[in-house]
Amino acid sequence: MNQITQTAPTKEEAIAIALEKLGVPMQDVSITVVDEGKKGFLGFGVKPAVVQVTVLKREIVEEAPIKEEVKVEELQPVHEFEVSTPVEDEVPSKEQTNELAVEETIQYIEKIAKEMKIDDLVITEKRDGKFIHLHLNSEKAALLIGKRGQTLNALENLTQLVANKFSNSFIIIKLDVGNYRERRRESLEQLAERMADKAVRTGKKVEFEPMSSFERKIIHHALSFRVDIETYSVGTDPNRYLVIEPIK
Repeated sequence: MNQITQTAPTKEEAIAIALEKLGVPMQDVSITVVDEGKKGFLGFGVKPAVVQVTVLKREIVEEAPIKEEVKVEELQPVHEFEVSTPVEDEVPSKEQTNELAVEETIQYIEKIAKEMKIDDLVITEKRDGKFIHLHLNSEKAALLIGKRGQTLNALENLTQLVANKFSNSFIIIKLDVGNYRERRRESLEQLAERMADKAVRTGKKVEFEPMSSFERKIIHHALSFRVDIETYSVGTDPNRYLVIEPIK
């Protein structure tokens, strides 16, 4: 696959998803924003963003490209841009580029936190292969999480772009605040069982409110072993929701 058109609630999320599907870093693609989308108001007028991501052909050039200082502000999506591939001899090792990617990502998170008036943020790091887990701790944890984790999810999407801007290999950034992810998973699994029991008891399908694909997957997986119900998703993001229907 050399090109993909991706739809998501935001441009940043669409780019991050496309990069993950293609399995390539940011510097190996060109990106065209087909539609910037709209945030809407109170759930009305929401329009998803659409981006087209194309894998660039790798070519060895005779002269090394001029290195330019990259600022976080330059990571804002533009309508079309390309990042050239460095000469092979100048490409640092994966360990070195991943170190830089993590460092830049942490600095980006700290900058966002300061803008949110959070001055006690502590970030701890854990690595597991291509996964980089960053745990954020603060007395103002609620601000970093947001309603149903929306702020945390948005921040994770943005940091994914930052990380792969500086990394030579595709890495996946996972953010958590005060073990929120695990607590949310447990809460969704318990909710899934209750709603499944309700669907069987009443003989009627149960519909959830719109939620992210990550949270829908948690519920799908939690109920995958039950033979008395089936689960499926309906609609398009960001208003896609999950349905539990009893098997009669």
